[in-house]
This record gives sequence, C-alpha cells and structure tokens, in this order.
Amino acid sequence: MRRWDVVLIGRLAVSMLVARLVLGTVPARAATDSPPSAPAAFAPIATIVGDEIAARHVPGAVVLVGARGRIVYEHAFGDRAITPVRAPMTADTIFDVASLTKVVATTTAVMQLVEGGKLALDAPVASYWPAFAGAGKERITVRQLLTHHSGLRADLDLAKRWSGYEGALTEIVAERPVAAPGTRYLYSDVNFAVLGELVRRVSGEPLDAYCATHVFAPLGMDRTAFTPPAAWRDLIAPTTREGAEFLRGTVHDPMARRMGGVAGHAGLFSTARDLAAFAQMMLDRGRAGDARVLEPATVDAMTAPQEPSTGGRGLGWELGAPGVPAGHTLFSDRAYGHTGYTGTSLWIDPAARAYVVVLTNRVHPDGRGDVRPLRAGIARVVAQVLSLPETRIAAAGDLRVATGLDVLEAAGFAPLAGLRVGLVTNHSGRDAAGRRTIDLLRSAADVTLAAIFTPEHGLDGSADRAVPSGRDPLTGVPVHSLYGAVKRPTPAMLAGIDALVFDVQDAGVRFYTYVTTMAYVMEAAAHARIPFYVLDRPNPIDASVVQGPLLDADLRSFTGYFPLPVRYGMTIGELAELFNRENAIGADLHVVRMRGYARDRWYDETGLPWIPPSPNLRSLREAALYPGVALIEGANVSVGRGTPSPFEVVGAPWLDGVALAAYLNHRDVPGIRFEPATFVPERDTYRGARCGGVRLVLFDRERLDAPALGVELASALHRLAPSRFTLEATVGMIGARSVVDAIAKGDDPRDIVARWQTALARFRTVRERFLLY
Repeated sequence: MRRWDVVLIGRLAVSMLVARLVLGTVPARAATDSPPSAPAAFAPIATIVGDEIAARHVPGAVVLVGARGRIVYEHAFGDRAITPVRAPMTADTIFDVASLTKVVATTTAVMQLVEGGKLALDAPVASYWPAFAGAGKERITVRQLLTHHSGLRADLDLAKRWSGYEGALTEIVAERPVAAPGTRYLYSDVNFAVLGELVRRVSGEPLDAYCATHVFAPLGMDRTAFTPPAAWRDLIAPTTREGAEFLRGTVHDPMARRMGGVAGHAGLFSTARDLAAFAQMMLDRGRAGDARVLEPATVDAMTAPQEPSTGGRGLGWELGAPGVPAGHTLFSDRAYGHTGYTGTSLWIDPAARAYVVVLTNRVHPDGRGDVRPLRAGIARVVAQVLSLPETRIAAAGDLRVATGLDVLEAAGFAPLAGLRVGLVTNHSGRDAAGRRTIDLLRSAADVTLAAIFTPEHGLDGSADRAVPSGRDPLTGVPVHSLYGAVKRPTPAMLAGIDALVFDVQDAGVRFYTYVTTMAYVMEAAAHARIPFYVLDRPNPIDASVVQGPLLDADLRSFTGYFPLPVRYGMTIGELAELFNRENAIGADLHVVRMRGYARDRWYDETGLPWIPPSPNLRSLREAALYPGVALIEGANVSVGRGTPSPFEVVGAPWLDGVALAAYLNHRDVPGIRFEPATFVPERDTYRGARCGGVRLVLFDRERLDAPALGVELASALHRLAPSRFTLEATVGMIGARSVVDAIAKGDDPRDIVARWQTALARFRTVRERFLLY
C-alpha cells in the first residue's frame, strides 16, 4: 500500500500572486479606506453601464462586487439626479432599495425572533395577531408569508381611502385570500407588511427600531434606515415626481408611503457598502466579526428551497441564478438574492463566496427605466472573472483547502501519464472552478479516459432508482452503472484499463452507498491488478467526530460494507486505507491527499462549493441530520423524502405531531428542538398523504449527537404509538440488534447510547492508524 501526495507550493504561490493582482486586497468593510480601484478584468462593466445610461435605461449606477471576504470592485457611474439639478453619482449614494427591504430587514428580523422562540415558522399568523384570522386567513402560517404561498394578493387596494399604518392593518384584517393557503405562489407585498407587524407584536418594537438595533448596528450599516434623516438628503438618489417635487428620502412604493414609510415590504434606504456588509454576513453564515446576527442553521434555512411548487423561494430570498450562462462559478445553483422595483439588486453565491450589489434609481425621472439588461450584463462579467483559473487556485490557497482533484490537476495529472483510465465519479466530481473530473481527465496531456463508472443516483446524481449504463452526453465516453444490473465492475468493463480513479463526494455516514461502491471497485481493481487512486475529499460533517453503534457483522450489506459506527470520522481516502488493510483487499492503493485540510472542519468551513452529493441531501444542514433521522426511515414513517426539506421532518398520517414535539422537547436533545408540522410528500413513503409529525430545527450542530437523536426518535415513536410504529424495521439502518431490542424494552435512550461507547473506543483505536490529517 502506498500513499501519494503531490507538492504544489510553487505553483500555488505563483497563482495566488496573479489572483491578488486581479482581485486586490481591499477589506470587505473599511469605512475609512479609499474605494478600491477597478481591476482590468472588470473593465467591461464600465462599457455595459455606459451603454445603458446612453440608452436612458438608468441615469446612473453603483456597482460593487465582493469575493473571498473582500471588496474586489466598486464604481459609481453616471448621475444620481438629472433633474431639476444634475448631480453626479458617487459610491456613497443612498438608494431607496425597495423590495430589498423584504430580505435585508424583515426576513432577518423574523428569523432572529424564530431563533429566540418568539415566532414559529409553521404557526398560524393568527396565534400572534388574533384579528388576522378573519375572512378565511386562519390557516395562513408565518412560513407561507415568507415564501409567498399565503394566497394573499399582491397589494392592498390603494383606491380605497385608508391611510396610515393602522389603516393598513385594518385593511389587512379585512383581506380575503385569493387562493387557498399553501397551494399557489403569489408574490405579495401584503405578506411582508404582515411580517413587519408580527415583528412589532412579538418584539415590542416597531420594525424600523428593531432592525436598527438588532440588524444594522451589529453590521456597522450606518447609512441604512427607514425614513432617513434630513441630513442624508443630498446623498439620496431621487426617484419619481410626487406633486412639485421628486421623492428623495420618501419611499417610492405607494403602499409603504401611505403606511408612513415603515413597512415590511419596502421603505428601506441603504448604500452599496452597507449592503456589502450584510452580504458578507450572509456568506459568513450569520457572523460579522465578533457579532452573531443569525445562527448558521438559520442562514441555511433561509437560503434553501422552502416550498414545493417551483423550488424557487427560500425564506424571503429568491433562489437560483439571475440569467447567467450555466457553468460559471458565480451564480451557481446555490445562489440567492432579491431585486427591488426602483432598480436595485443583491445577489449572493456561497459556492463562489461572492456577491454583487447593483444599485440604480431607474424610475428617475419618469418611471420608464429598465435595469434588466444592466443586471444581466454585469452578472455575466462577474461570473467570467470569478471563474478564471488563477482566481480559483487563489481561493483554494487563501482558504488553505484543495481537494485531491485540485492537487492532482495542479500537478498536471503526472501520475496518470500514458495510462488508460477508468473513472468512478458522478456530478460531485468537480474541481474548485466547477469543472468536471471527466472533462479534466479527458483533456489532460497523455491521459486517456477510457471509461466512466457511476454509483447510486447516476452520473448527474438525480436518479432515485436503478440506473442504466450508457454514454456521457458531453464526451461520448462509455458510462458503466454500478447501481443497476451489477454493483461491481465486471472483467469486461475493466478490459484495457491501466488505472482506476475514484472521485466522489461521500456523506461521512456508514450506510451511504458510495463508500460501498468504492470498496467493491477496490476489490475488482485488486483482482485485476490495476492501481486504484482515491482523490480525497472532505468529510462534510467533519472528520473528527465518531458516533453511533457499530454495525453487527451479520448485518453487512450494500448499505453496510464494514462494521463501522454511524459516523466514522474519516475522509473517503482514509476510509479506503482502512478498508484495504482491515478487509485484506490488497489493492495497489494511492490516496491523493488534500492540501490545507483540518479534520475538524465542517464542509462550509473548507471554502469549497456545496454540491448536494445525492438528491435528498440538498444542504449541509440536512447532511448533519441524516445520520440520525435516517436511522428510522426503514420503518413506516416519512423522513421528508418528496418534500422540500428531506431529513428535516418526520411524520406519518397516523402521528400526532403536537404530542411528538412536546415529548421530544421534554427529552432536551442537545443542539436541536422540535416543532409540530404537517406535510404532504410528493413521492416516496406516504406519497400524497397528509402527514402529522415534527420539524427538526438544528441550532447547534457541534452539540448534536445525530445517532443518539435517531435513537430518541425511534424510542419516542415506539412509546407514543407502539401498535403503529414498526420498530423492528429499523434494524437495517441502526445496524445493531441490541439497540433495537433495548428500545423495544423501553430503556432510556441515554442509557442505550452509553452502552455503545466501549465499542466506539475500540474502533477509534483502529481508526487512528489510518488518519492522514
């Protein structure tokens, strides 16, 4: 057995130097710094904005781009005002940001209150505002308001003679939904006006005062406010004419203006620098320096699909890319953002650790402007710049993490020179720039990509059934499915192959089938005397924690290749080393180690873009819950497959969610709380049936013992519904008959967890011999 490690310090150093010349080194928030100069790579932005100004689509704009924790581009173009007196645009111009209010102010405030237990997402709005229940609104929930699935129409009727904030509340109470709650997506300002009122009711502070204290102040957003003071007037970009004057410091949105300028849907004024500080906080998963604005799990929830009809909305945020060509690093499928009617937009991409702020007052002077071509053009330029190879390598170097693929690529794939290669991979096999391992090997000098092998879920990672073999549509290379008619490579598949390469992102959990596929291919490689290379990748739920019962030897299967605990605390390369030695596979194994990896890092701390490793692990939060919730999915319960939040809900048509949540919360499971929930899976277990159950709210992943959570769930279901819950069906996933027997006897879950600690200690001793980091 050999371990292979490529040294690429010199190449990384040169690449990082080039990237710093391109990107600069300006801190993301430094109020006293002079604005950074525009690097040459972003020069096309000036042409795009200039053309849009010449076309009279906008009078001017401020464009700011942040990446890797710093502002890399900031520039003001054109004019702030063109009438009655022309005034040039400056980088510190204050804009009416319109519907950015929804996400920057209102959604953030609501989610802070959810974290504090003052609001519950799936609670009826009427439980906090009883009068709201009138006119058929009693079933509308907080979550439905945030995702625009309440059924309320877009605006209040401005033809009526209501006025003031209280007048708006009276109209809202009288509003009748135009669609049944939860059935249709209808973008609605009324939704967020209601949310603004909920902030006032449960916090005791008006929305503007609450946000000033709890959102803007911690972020240093000192040029952000509702109803800005008169001293800011000269810096504010005017919008349209109202009577004899242009609106300047008075909100443009008619409904918000009639409400007095403070509303949940509109009314906020801000600058590009202040919005950059907010965007950086979101990229840093709720932290801004020493301040914690939101919990990481909350940011994850806000930016993950929350509704079943399109997957296009998170909590408040719009999800997906704003018209950028596929394949660019910026605006990946993890991107999220929002736009404002006045011509503002904020888009954030955690995969690129980047954001783009575009601020215009396109409604000045006559309301006929159009900012859409400007947004699309800027997005294309930024996507192209941030996908440059030197930028990609600098990101890996700055964050001190490079996968085995990145390391091998930087070495020019030298160990594979002259070889015909078989590649085991899927959609997760990508380098830091998002390029497929398939394409990199296909184009590598003196390397022949002869065949591709795919694990469960197929090449694109989307199939939930047996996968047929075929060809890669982009390269024409044969694709052999190892999750269909066969699960091991046959001699015919390996004919003419000189080396096998494995590059698949796993989940760090015993019953995830990718690790079994790796072991089966290793066995085939050993039998055929073909070298086997593993391109190491991070354990997404960190590689320092070992938890859960060990698999009984007689329960080995495709979902349990080796007697591992549920969380084995190893990278895929380390696991290959263990399998090879402890199972006496005898493969000629080469692990291409990562650079700069620390085993106690969660995936979002590596700087690598999150690519869902399989269809139902869409976020790191779901991956963290998976080794616990999945322990019970062999039984007659839904674990959320077929819903927008798999492994975040548990239920069944026969379950009482209120009773289950109360019981589990009384158990005081560390790091997690439970909310009553109802949901209807669109596929899988209980397809089309209304399930009662619980939503699992993860608020401290470091304290969570996920397998212990699984035992708590199984025990609770057995205690509350012993005649309905099929406990014996959990044996395969729990992997230890003694655990299932103890649950059946009514043993306390904490005692059950204590009993498996001795076996875990023995496993840790074995594991220690194979750790590479």
